[in-house]
Amino acid sequence: MRRSLIVFLSLAVVGGLTATPAMASAQGRADIPQSHPQWADPAAKVADTPPSSTVDFRVYLNLRDQSGAESAAQAVSDPHSPAFRRYLSPDQVRDSFAASDQTVSAVRNWLSGAGFHLGAVPDNRAYVTASGSADQVQRAFAVKLGKYSVKGQTLRAADKNLSVPASLSGAVLGVIGVDQATRLFKPDHTDGLTNPDTPVTQQAGGPSTAPPSKGFRNSGPCSAYYGEKTDTTDPAYQGKQLPYAPCGYTPAQLRSAYGLDQAARLGADGKGTTIAIVDAFASPTIYADASEYARRNDPAHPLTKAQFKQHIFPPTPGQEAPDRCDASGWYGEETLDVEAAHGLAPGADILYVGGADCQDLSLDTALNYVVAGHKADIISNSYGDTGEDIPADEVKAFNQISLQAVLEGIGVYFSSGDNGDEVARLGSPSPDFSASAPWVTAVGGTSLAVGKDGRRLFETGWETGKSTLTKGVYTPGFPGAFNGGAGGGTSKLFGQPFYQKGIVPDALSTKNQAGGAKGRVVPDISAIADPNTGFLVGQTQTFPDGAYYDQYRIGGTSLASPAFAGVMAVADSLDHVHHGFINPVLYQLTSRTSAINDVQHVDGAVQRVDFVNGVDASAGLLTSARVLDYPNLTIHTTKGYDDVTGLGSPSGLPFLLLV
Repeated sequence: MRRSLIVFLSLAVVGGLTATPAMASAQGRADIPQSHPQWADPAAKVADTPPSSTVDFRVYLNLRDQSGAESAAQAVSDPHSPAFRRYLSPDQVRDSFAASDQTVSAVRNWLSGAGFHLGAVPDNRAYVTASGSADQVQRAFAVKLGKYSVKGQTLRAADKNLSVPASLSGAVLGVIGVDQATRLFKPDHTDGLTNPDTPVTQQAGGPSTAPPSKGFRNSGPCSAYYGEKTDTTDPAYQGKQLPYAPCGYTPAQLRSAYGLDQAARLGADGKGTTIAIVDAFASPTIYADASEYARRNDPAHPLTKAQFKQHIFPPTPGQEAPDRCDASGWYGEETLDVEAAHGLAPGADILYVGGADCQDLSLDTALNYVVAGHKADIISNSYGDTGEDIPADEVKAFNQISLQAVLEGIGVYFSSGDNGDEVARLGSPSPDFSASAPWVTAVGGTSLAVGKDGRRLFETGWETGKSTLTKGVYTPGFPGAFNGGAGGGTSKLFGQPFYQKGIVPDALSTKNQAGGAKGRVVPDISAIADPNTGFLVGQTQTFPDGAYYDQYRIGGTSLASPAFAGVMAVADSLDHVHHGFINPVLYQLTSRTSAINDVQHVDGAVQRVDFVNGVDASAGLLTSARVLDYPNLTIHTTKGYDDVTGLGSPSGLPFLLLV
């Protein structure tokens, strides 16, 4: 049974984690609380870390005034506050709340004295970067580094909490990079063919040598819109002949379904807003692929070179081959994110920021880059942990970056995950981090039926039940076996944030809690995610006959997050304001109104035909019935707020004008 990560909760303004100072210990040192991963158990240890191996890490620094920063963040995002949307500049945030120059110098001096090579300090003074040998890390932080088996990977971690000199106990928030916990973050996209519990394939090559991802195509028959074609040749499922799954919706179909075409007629298409997309690595063909995709599927809205920029962190040197991860798998994530964001908001600028490596993914560095320099108005993040078992000091580091984003008026969106309630993987229900963090907007997923005229026929929660047709029989029977769905549930890490009070039912907020406490519930809002009613994407892939561009249907909350980011970019241009952290407005102004489409359960299923080998019919076809909004989970789509779709999905112009 998985052990839950236990952290010290504070009833701060948002109900989240605060910067707990390092705790005093013997010999003039102080522990960094909860900096030891729960999964780094002696029974899971497989080897010691070689003393000469290189470790790159970042020492995050406490804010000077954590409570003041949280109060200011609530004020600029609360529509009832006189400071509503009076955002601070990055310089104002740094000068008012960031660690002082003296604190930065003290930490740098300690690290330098311990023999580490020091790197740059970001403009917001969030952390100090350093690198050195594993032996130096062990001596500096008074730990022993080992390699542990966790969730199919072998990851580095310390044997106990890290510690620092007692004189720095008030300065250090946490350390990212000594352990490899953030390697547990994964892209939240799926083609819906494989089971969500299938392990990630490891690549032998590093980020600069990884080939395009393995090729995938959709087999026919499929429909140009929901209900266009019905399977009349295969046996009925539950007494009904099912419609074939859509081939993949185009940008125009999604703009129509979510009412963005109405905003376009008013001159609002996202222009004036920059959407940043944060992932790991960088696809070498991304601009060519996204341009070709727009040319084929949305020719009136090309992705111009002036609209697209990239900032790619250089690969971390010295990675050991066994520790390298699926770089090419992240190429597909980037491609989906860019094409979806541009497809929904064709006038917006796109900034792609790629993390440096797969040792710890460096996603915190990439995210902080955008926030520290206010490089974008919206940030879409389509990745997360399986559950919330990230060490608490690393959680607090991510939380601090998102808090600064709120102060600056940057909206940070995270996909809620693709494994439903996570019971199948973890044995107990849990939302995924980072979507569960209180200062971000968690985007859940839906199954979306778009009709011939582009209108939304219905929308329900994305939780898939799969029954495979074998020798004329569907196995297993209705409602099938769980095959992926939107993440959600009640956090064990974070208390109930102010914006969810009075809106989220107590029956949900008190789950996973003790003594009547209430927790943060995920998600906040939702958008299309089901790969069985998914989005058409185009990407250079590796096929048996070579590497070239092709198109296929895809989904996951990796689709929902950039799609909703596109909706908000259009809202920015329509309302002539950057909306920033949208949660207080979502819950206080748009909930219980027609601006939000209350996503509810719909009884439905589609028929899907796939190539067994994912490429062609040479190995045969696989036919399956896919039940929409699979019922056998601990999270459910219901009337009102629910833990699959949150408040619901955006409802065209009423939503765009009210937010």
